Amino acid sequence: MRPDSPLRIALLVYRGKAHCGGQGVYTRHLSKALVDLGHHVEVFSGPPYPQLDERVPLHRLESLDLYREPDPFRIPRPREIRDMIDVRELALMCTAGFPEPYTFSLRVRRALAARPHDFDIVHDNQSLGSGLLGVQAPRPDGLGIPVLGTIHHPITIDRKVEIAHAATLRRKLTLRRWYGFTRMQTRVARRLPRIITVSESSLGDIVADHGVRPEQLRVVNVGVDPDLFRPLPHVARVPGRLMTTSSSDVPMKGLVHLLEAVAKVRTERPDVELTVIGKPTPDGSVQRTVDRLDLGDAVHFVSGVSDERLVELYAEAEIAVVPSLYEGFSLPAVEAMATEVALLATTGGAIPEVVGTDGTTAALVPPGDAGALATAILELLADPERRARIGAAGRQRVARRFSWTAAAEGTVAQYREVIALHAGTPGMSASIPAPADPAVADDPTVESC
Repeated sequence: MRPDSPLRIALLVYRGKAHCGGQGVYTRHLSKALVDLGHHVEVFSGPPYPQLDERVPLHRLESLDLYREPDPFRIPRPREIRDMIDVRELALMCTAGFPEPYTFSLRVRRALAARPHDFDIVHDNQSLGSGLLGVQAPRPDGLGIPVLGTIHHPITIDRKVEIAHAATLRRKLTLRRWYGFTRMQTRVARRLPRIITVSESSLGDIVADHGVRPEQLRVVNVGVDPDLFRPLPHVARVPGRLMTTSSSDVPMKGLVHLLEAVAKVRTERPDVELTVIGKPTPDGSVQRTVDRLDLGDAVHFVSGVSDERLVELYAEAEIAVVPSLYEGFSLPAVEAMATEVALLATTGGAIPEVVGTDGTTAALVPPGDAGALATAILELLADPERRARIGAAGRQRVARRFSWTAAAEGTVAQYREVIALHAGTPGMSASIPAPADPAVADDPTVESC
């Protein structure tokens, strides 16, 4: 293969929610940027499926979709069970586990087994399911296709935060079981030749939590389309309007702390309102907090919006807020900065690394501190010149440092290294045993408890 030849890439995402959630956004923009560079990309996804550029084929790997709205944790009808992978998916859910990364990887292995010569590399987007080991293992037992993984941040961080916030021992034990799949992800991550991550902060956490050797890791920042995420001078900002993105109810996103801050702010600024890009879980912690603080008329949830409408919502806001306790990168922060809205964020995880210094390109506060959020919101709302200065500097930072073209170029460089390593070091692949039957191999049920 010539050093500059186009690559045939299978890009995997076990759930590709289109408009919120980092995996779906990453898949959509990276695949488009790779195609723009002249490469051939096909996406293999479980539900919910991503929205892709028309040049990128999407292979829908149907699951039992056990967590779909409006009936999450549903029990499927017997006629929906098609094979042993479905049986395992249902069994893991019924024992309080989260099966999707594991069963998705088995379905991917089966799909790729029908096309073992069609791809130069397989790029896994954070499923880290054990079926991937059978993809990269040499023939005849495996498929012999090089595999590279992306870890945005280790899900072990989510596990720690949620367990720490659990109110009862029963809830803590349930969460330990739910996050049992992270043990599988640790095993798989250690056995892949290369892991891409999105920040130096995440790199350190992956080494610490997954035990991945530092030499296996490379940082490739993700980005934003500055032609799409841009200022809209013709759209008037709404006085007192705040905006945030929160695709899930998990404590790590810090939305409850932001809601508490909004309640505090409204005692001095009754006009303040919050637009949330995302949908709260019925009777979840976010909805309960909205009800408890009587914020029903001040907090508006919006989901399923187009990119164009998302940019308009940024243009209408006076402040964009990222209240997370931890982020491995934070695409919403970069998108907000690109639109030139003033950004208020916490110092959780990689956020300062991404957004820059306090008072210059963003206003930064400690994570988990509703009082600090409230104080910063009031100060920014009272100082339009400061908001304008931070917004302009934020867009300049994004333009200099973050783009999907640069992300794609950096990713391709890693593809080529892994392909060369796979071709030139047979022992690397030969040391990885391939499961003979993906439907019965490496079952995480026993050791994920």
